[in-house]
Amino acid sequence: MKAIVNATLVMRDHLIPEAVLFIEDGMIAGFGEMRTTPVPEGCETLDAGGLFVGPGLIDIHTHASDRVFFIDDPIAAARHHLRHGTTTVLPALYFSMDQQGWLDSIACIRKAMADPRCANIGGLYMEGPYLNPKFGCDKENNPWRGPIEKAQYQPIIDAAKDLARVWCVAPEREHILDYVRDVKAANPNAVFAVAHSEAEPFQLDAVKPYGLRIGTHHTDATGTIEKYPEVKGVCVDEYVNFHDDIYAELICDSRGIHVDPFMLRLVRKIKGDDRIILISDAYAADGPTPPGYDGVYDINFDWTGEIAGSKLTLDVACRNMMKHTGASIVNVFQFASYNPAQATGFTDRGEIAVGKRADLILTDYNMEVKTILIKGEEQP
Repeated sequence: MKAIVNATLVMRDHLIPEAVLFIEDGMIAGFGEMRTTPVPEGCETLDAGGLFVGPGLIDIHTHASDRVFFIDDPIAAARHHLRHGTTTVLPALYFSMDQQGWLDSIACIRKAMADPRCANIGGLYMEGPYLNPKFGCDKENNPWRGPIEKAQYQPIIDAAKDLARVWCVAPEREHILDYVRDVKAANPNAVFAVAHSEAEPFQLDAVKPYGLRIGTHHTDATGTIEKYPEVKGVCVDEYVNFHDDIYAELICDSRGIHVDPFMLRLVRKIKGDDRIILISDAYAADGPTPPGYDGVYDINFDWTGEIAGSKLTLDVACRNMMKHTGASIVNVFQFASYNPAQATGFTDRGEIAVGKRADLILTDYNMEVKTILIKGEEQP
């Protein structure tokens, strides 16, 4: 048994200062205040020195490290995010690949997951192939603009059905329900996200019964429908805001460019703290910084000047969320660990509770990560 002592435990809705947490066989075996919870003699101890101890961060949507895509060097990308406290990550595959590219990328991540150095890779996030070709970086190279055809998509479903946790769709695409039904037939637990879309509510309603649970990078790369002059229409963002059971992903950069700080506060007020998921959406684009973005250091751009994801890690996104919205450290652990775990079916992690995996991080109040544990083992 191992004990983390002198810790401030970050629980789902409160803190336990001057606490101890016990780990046995990679799982959380118990916890409590040190003054009433004795540490057994001879127990291995890790002194937290008063730091916060919270559940490891879970990034369900990221494509790359600060320099390289997961599909090009999964070890480097996985280690980069792990060093920043992300103990579970879902590499995101993007619509810009053709069918063979998707199959090769799925095989690459599957192989990487067998490598101990990629212990934090927990599956896949399928950002495509059937999104709205009007939206997203590198949209000029979208090979999936044509009709939705089973011969094209079924091999991808078959290859990823046991790895993919989230399948992104644009519900306005013609025959999208054929694809959705085939995904669900291959994996009844599949979770869908609306992404790169200008769907209207009736189109979203058609997908929702199949497990539409997430709004991909909420308020980014989504359409606005205006049916009448001077009247704001109802589209994807409004639909996600309205439905209490749909989670809203947020990219929280330092300047509030992906999502304006006021919008972050508004979404938090509408959705509530139990339906917000922080993501990094890191990408390895190398386009020049366009005019008007001078000094922006945590956003990428493609060669057309389009925003192309971020250079964030989830610890920094948490820090930015605290800055922009006044969220507490308890809140951001919920946004970056518990909520993403709940949304994607990781029922064995995401909170400090007996019987959960001992995926833990030690951090100060500014989310500067000092120590990372996966299944109770410190990570180099």
